Amino acid sequence: MKEMNGNQHRNHTIVVTANDTGFEYDIHALVKAFYPACDVKVTAQEKGDSSDLGLPDLNILFDKEAVLVSLSGEKEGTAFFTAKKIETGEDLPRPEVKNRLKQLLYVLLSEYTGKQLPWGTLTGIRPTKIPMTMLEEGVLDEQILSYMRETYFAGEEKSALALEIAKREKALLDTLHYEDGYSLYIGIPFCPTTCLYCSFTSYPVCSWKKRVGEYLDMLDKEIDFVAQKFQGKILDTIYIGGGTPTTLEADELERLLEKISSTLDLSRLQEFTVEAGRADSITADKLKVLKKYGVGRISVNPQTMKQETLDLIGRKHTVGQVKEAFGMAREAGFTNINMDLILGLPGEMAQDVENTIKEIMELGPDSLTVHSLAIKRASKLSQWILDNGISTLNNTDETMQIAADGARRMGMAPYYLYRQKNMSGNFENVGYAKEGCFGIYNILIMEEKQSIVALGAGSISKRVYPDGRIERCENVKDVASFIERIDEMIERKRKLFED
Repeated sequence: MKEMNGNQHRNHTIVVTANDTGFEYDIHALVKAFYPACDVKVTAQEKGDSSDLGLPDLNILFDKEAVLVSLSGEKEGTAFFTAKKIETGEDLPRPEVKNRLKQLLYVLLSEYTGKQLPWGTLTGIRPTKIPMTMLEEGVLDEQILSYMRETYFAGEEKSALALEIAKREKALLDTLHYEDGYSLYIGIPFCPTTCLYCSFTSYPVCSWKKRVGEYLDMLDKEIDFVAQKFQGKILDTIYIGGGTPTTLEADELERLLEKISSTLDLSRLQEFTVEAGRADSITADKLKVLKKYGVGRISVNPQTMKQETLDLIGRKHTVGQVKEAFGMAREAGFTNINMDLILGLPGEMAQDVENTIKEIMELGPDSLTVHSLAIKRASKLSQWILDNGISTLNNTDETMQIAADGARRMGMAPYYLYRQKNMSGNFENVGYAKEGCFGIYNILIMEEKQSIVALGAGSISKRVYPDGRIERCENVKDVASFIERIDEMIERKRKLFED
């Protein structure tokens, strides 16, 4: 295979031909994990020819009894061809066909590239669901670890991490009320600025100042609906996210929190989180309001403690402001403060991560969420990579270990984990926390054990039925449309949660 760097592979496309449908997502995700700098196209129409670029041509042929996968290309200066077949039979369930196909594809690509992926064939966002399900069935630890390795080719460290987190999640979730309870999400879609890596629907608060009151009026209507519809149900957790909720002024925050506390029954609430997020949105007055209304968990999120990177990614605040905001939160009496970091940001190397962890340890947060940079098509980062190359994004076993070691030195344990498409280094996001500071809502989002009622523009409500079935409904993303169509948004939720 020809020597190629991330910039040389940029803009090239790997075409995978397949004569059957239903597996396109899984094929795409796995090939993309091996070739993050390339576009991947799965089609029945075209035949690729990219071997001269140092890229493989892949063909997948399904019939009633088997699946044949062939790979051709150039390796170490000579023509390369290999093909492998798996028997399926007419009676094999589609999920098992998918697993076997991914195993076959993984082996071929691993042999061709010389690479192994830390999570093997796992391309979904919730790896802990596998050990969680097996734990609930009474399966022993070693059997779970063997299953992770043999079925999905997951590495030993990742398999052990997933199992450790699943055990901790299960213990925390056992305290919640699944059938007679619910959790609440409230989205504030405004931000000071949009960060380079962000694809969330958010709006510059400076452009919406005059309509924030209208937006809060609509949230009032949704809160009234929740109070009526869920009367008699136990509210376990509340999470106010965004956007950046603390872009609201102190009086606007007070209005929202007063409405929540006066309308909903919070007597059995286990967790109340507000993402303070950006240091340039945090003031002593806002923190005082949050504390007054019983918010127990907040975030002060630097993403990195390297000023040059903060400037590059559009975080319009300084490292000094992060430290100042954290100090204000401690002075306000908060004893459960989370900090978010992103590994793999443009130009950052291991020494930068080491410095960030050192600075974080000096502050001493109560939880640390370590994100692997995810490249979203809708973010400005996608264009930045086209201009500068993906090789500028450095996320490795070393950088992930630096963050994990730092968290453990602060007395934290991993308690939730999820993955996203196109993650730098094909790693994961992990939440670490001290005992008693685990983010319950974060686990609920991943494990889908309890219904979540979501309010605000762009939010998604989720109903979890006793049999495990899940249904969803969305609020429109556009703020103006949300304001104009609020009655429709409420009606969507009414239908979702009707008896």
